[in-house]
Amino acid sequence: MDQKRLPLFIALAVGILLVFQYLAPPKNHAQLARQAAQTTRNTPSDQTPAPTHDPAPPGTQPEHVPPPLMDPAKVPRVVIDGKRVTGSLSLLGASLDDLRLRSYHETVARTSPLVRVLEPRSDPQPSYVQFGWTSTDKVKLPDSDTVWTSEGGSVSAGHPVNISWDNGAGLIFHITLSVDDNYVFSVRQSVHNAGAAPVQIWPWQRVRRDWLPQTAGYNVFEGLLGMMDLKLEDLSYSKVKTQADRADSVGYTHTGQGGWAGFTDKYWLTALIPDQHASQRTEWKHWLDNGADRFEVNFLAATPEQVAPGADASTQSRVFAGAKEVHLLDRYEARAEIPRFSYAVDWGWFFFLTKPFFYAIDWIYGVVGNFGIAILIFTLGVKTLFYPIAARSYRSMGKMRLLAPKITAVRERYKDEPAKLQSEMMAVYKTENVSPVSGCAPMLLQIPVFFALYKVILITIEMRHAPFFGWVQDLSSVDPTNIFNLFGLIPVDPSTFSPYLHLGIWPLVMGATMYFQQKLNPPPPDPAQARMLQFMPLIFMFTMGRFPAGLVIYWSWNNTLTMAQQWYIQRQAKLTPSARVVRT
Repeated sequence: MDQKRLPLFIALAVGILLVFQYLAPPKNHAQLARQAAQTTRNTPSDQTPAPTHDPAPPGTQPEHVPPPLMDPAKVPRVVIDGKRVTGSLSLLGASLDDLRLRSYHETVARTSPLVRVLEPRSDPQPSYVQFGWTSTDKVKLPDSDTVWTSEGGSVSAGHPVNISWDNGAGLIFHITLSVDDNYVFSVRQSVHNAGAAPVQIWPWQRVRRDWLPQTAGYNVFEGLLGMMDLKLEDLSYSKVKTQADRADSVGYTHTGQGGWAGFTDKYWLTALIPDQHASQRTEWKHWLDNGADRFEVNFLAATPEQVAPGADASTQSRVFAGAKEVHLLDRYEARAEIPRFSYAVDWGWFFFLTKPFFYAIDWIYGVVGNFGIAILIFTLGVKTLFYPIAARSYRSMGKMRLLAPKITAVRERYKDEPAKLQSEMMAVYKTENVSPVSGCAPMLLQIPVFFALYKVILITIEMRHAPFFGWVQDLSSVDPTNIFNLFGLIPVDPSTFSPYLHLGIWPLVMGATMYFQQKLNPPPPDPAQARMLQFMPLIFMFTMGRFPAGLVIYWSWNNTLTMAQQWYIQRQAKLTPSARVVRT
């Protein structure tokens, strides 16, 4: 590669990667082929947990879902008062449908509402978890309009609550709910048979999302996610809508032991975690109800419980409903034996860099107490680690700058003889011990680092609402200042007219560092290339204006360090004997 074309190559390479990152859809690991449907004999449909009001458990068709029969204001509830969660359990249908996170607010303002991850059927964005049973026997089962009886006050850490319902025909159903110090609920479903005949029964759990969320964007996966046989499966909302069979609404099904599945958002997760030692069948569903989207993930016991007269049958499961905190997911994976639970965080294609980068930055944060400073220190460490490679590259670039008059003379002399020109240029490079492609190394190393750090800032909840200094109070959001309204002096937001009309202070700083860094590189001999290259800082400045502030700060700091390295190394290169010969 001609060294003088290197800056253009760098700019185009990064530009292509940015465009590709923007256009490429999220990676989807879901199986596209569904397993053969279970027959009605294997999964009964004549006795569903909600035969009139809810989609039935696996193996049955969804039905119309009218509003709850009871006035929402009058629904009896059990208070949930956990250390990190607050809300309530609805006794109407035994639904875990009201949950807020004590540690997280909707905005950076501490007075803003707490983040809500579960909402009742009566609210605009229903998201809830339910537990129930199905049976081939003609027995009355609880459904979504069953009113349960509570025992034990409120649910809190170390204080479980039991709710029960008697079907009046010999079966008494119990659900015992407890919560740990974070976001995991333990659920015990049990049945006591006080009748004279044995009963065959299947326990199930499901998480519903009765609305279509607005996803965060192209670079973050949001939708239906699970770990099946130690393989990550995911279906975006659009994909499950496409794959769902019109007959049974199932877009994905799997039978096996262990695993977990549910709905993932950018920062939040609601997942069912069945008994890891029992065989379960899961189905991921979508259907339309009066034009409204309905999504469901459920688990059904693969084999029924045989409940003899006077006997009991029970099953254990868990529910995670909370923030995808990296270290917390790691602990659940290791100590609670939830397989690969840390995969709930979308680490992206550069996961082999992204996750270690996060741990390094988070460790530095633990020392300095500011994620912005941690990113700056981490960047300094990366630059130091790759200094030997950069030194060789920048020395070569320094020599190339000194060789510019000689190369220009060769070009003029052999401009009508391309083959001779190429051989003479290579001879000059060989004589001066210069590689025309060595300048690519720093940028080639920087590209994966850039995208891995971008992913860390974008998807880890630890970066959400993490302040830097001054006006940057959220490293995961764009710089809030804008030159187009004179940094707030004009009371209008120009970005409402076009997203490109948002250009904050840090993107301006980044553009300036990119411009001055460009001045240290050998200029392209082609005037058209040189003019194009002059616009690259401006183009990147507007492009990066819509990126998270933490990433723009990183790039500005990285450019500054690169200029310092390049200036120092090239200054040393000018003192080499080879360089003196070229200048004489």
